[in-house]
Amino acid sequence: MALGILLTLAVGTAAQTPPGPAGEADATLAPAGSTLPTVEPDVLAPPVSSVPAPVESALETGPELPAGFHVPTFEAIAQQMVADQRVPGLAMAIVHNGKVLSARGYGITDVSDAEPVDAHTVFRLASLSKGFAGTMAGLLVADGAMRWDSKLVDYMPDFQLSRPGAAERITVADLLSHRVGLSRNAYDRDLERYVSYRELTQKLATAPLQCEPGTCYAYQNVAFSLVGDIMFAATGDFYAQQVQRRLLKPLGMNDASLGLEGIESSARWAKPHVRGRGGWVSVMPKPTYYEVGPAAGVNASASDMAQWLIAQTGHRPDVIPKPLLATLHSPLVETPYQTRTAAWRRARLDSAGYGLGWRVYEYEGHRVAYHAGAVQGYRGMIAVVPELELGIALMWNGESTIPSSMLPTILDRAFDMPSELTAWLSIDFDPSRMYAEAVEEGHAPGSSSGRASAAPR
Repeated sequence: MALGILLTLAVGTAAQTPPGPAGEADATLAPAGSTLPTVEPDVLAPPVSSVPAPVESALETGPELPAGFHVPTFEAIAQQMVADQRVPGLAMAIVHNGKVLSARGYGITDVSDAEPVDAHTVFRLASLSKGFAGTMAGLLVADGAMRWDSKLVDYMPDFQLSRPGAAERITVADLLSHRVGLSRNAYDRDLERYVSYRELTQKLATAPLQCEPGTCYAYQNVAFSLVGDIMFAATGDFYAQQVQRRLLKPLGMNDASLGLEGIESSARWAKPHVRGRGGWVSVMPKPTYYEVGPAAGVNASASDMAQWLIAQTGHRPDVIPKPLLATLHSPLVETPYQTRTAAWRRARLDSAGYGLGWRVYEYEGHRVAYHAGAVQGYRGMIAVVPELELGIALMWNGESTIPSSMLPTILDRAFDMPSELTAWLSIDFDPSRMYAEAVEEGHAPGSSSGRASAAPR
């Protein structure tokens, strides 16, 4: 299919909520294995209403992106990803300096009942939800309701692990950085067999330990979600309600929700898809990983993710203070295997670690806070580049790895890497054809049309 035709089929709108004021970030990041920096409660702003913060002054500027960072090109790549149903639907958000460069949808919500994906189509975020849990915990630390080094047993005195004294060592930061000491993905298979979360937390008492808590990394979903129980014990308020009140509402994430009921009650949502003999088959969302809300419970649209990225790049300090962001995006434990799990990671990553609900990569010398997510029928990726105040989010509703090649493609352009645009792409893409179409439409290469890229209004 000609790329010009693909561009005309693109469906999307720009997010409308204005960003808040900018501020200076603490760029100092703790090395792996270090203790967390202190965030004093009296320097952090209290929660605010859903009224957006004022738009930044036109005189304020931030870091610039290189000329090769061409948003219409990325949008064209996204559109080509859904051509011939390589994936049924995809949503992408890109923000920079507190402004939305793109927040759009591509493809369809359901192969059996096709509607176009737009900026307000909701996707399941899966493990991208972990960044919300870390941020919510940070707000409660700022409130003084708990500390990063608060002990799990102070809030859940009956909790046990198989080794005497081990449960007493687990801290809030250990839960959020996967340093509980359990084997990788402990009891995830049981979770997928519909064993309840509460039963699985009790089974942790008999699970073998790989190390003492706080001393090694192993990715968790069940144990990670114990942070939600701590938040309830500390505040008397359910985790989902706290996220809605403290994050989603004040940030203007108006399509976002938590849980199975949340996504199914959305005005427009993308159905999950699996591979069948004849191609993609839509299925109903499985409730299993919604059982572990802090680990995998959030649903959101491209418009929502644009606002989340604006906040995570420091432009909503009225909701998420900048000192907290520096803490969340700091590595606490090394995860060197992450530098070997994909071609772009092997080529680009100097090191990898895990912070508080975020992976932390050194991407050719640049710090990137990152996470990926996957549950049945959904995939997603998010990246925040603090030094550039750049944020990128991708979500799609099919079990395919093809769209994941977009993230390193965009990051390479952001860092002005000398590689070819198509170095990581899993599709055939000829940018010269897009430029030819742009010139015919009256837009010179390197410029942005009002359709393809829009700042908030």
